Amino acid sequence: MPIGRFFRRRPPEEEAARALYETVVTQARRPEFYMAGGVADTIDGRFDMVALHAWLTLARLRSEGATAAALSQAFYDLMFADMDQNLREMGVGDLGVGKRVMKMAEALNGRVAAYDQGLADSGDALVDALRRNLYRKSAPSDGQVASMAAHVRRQSAHLAGQSAEELLAGRIDFAPPEEFVQ
Repeated sequence: MPIGRFFRRRPPEEEAARALYETVVTQARRPEFYMAGGVADTIDGRFDMVALHAWLTLARLRSEGATAAALSQAFYDLMFADMDQNLREMGVGDLGVGKRVMKMAEALNGRVAAYDQGLADSGDALVDALRRNLYRKSAPSDGQVASMAAHVRRQSAHLAGQSAEELLAGRIDFAPPEEFVQ
């Protein structure tokens, strides 16, 4: 009996989603965001940075339309499976994990809408969305929030310039963050 019958072959979008997610988490953990950028270096602050970069990734995937729909869903599913696992490792009981993951998903969905609107607006909507969501448990300077908004706009433009083929293969390249004003 061939071994392959016992092992499920993963769809290619699952591997691509894993690669995208790992890059998002690596980017979100950059110390510049916490040290100079004013993001709280807490569990909530780290979730908010992952959510911000996940939104940038999901927005780029959305720009590819139906071609990237399966990858986008696989990325989203993987992200929340990872959140579930992390909560369990932190000692959250089985009964509480589902509720917390649901709240995290709602939080991400709310951020997606706020950040989409903020990015589309040429005024202060993005600054306001970042202050409300990313900086919800910290007190950044106006310069830090403005620098983060500039970073988000730069990242969005940078990601838009990446090829669909690379993205669909799970390769995304975030630009390094520029220095933040303190």
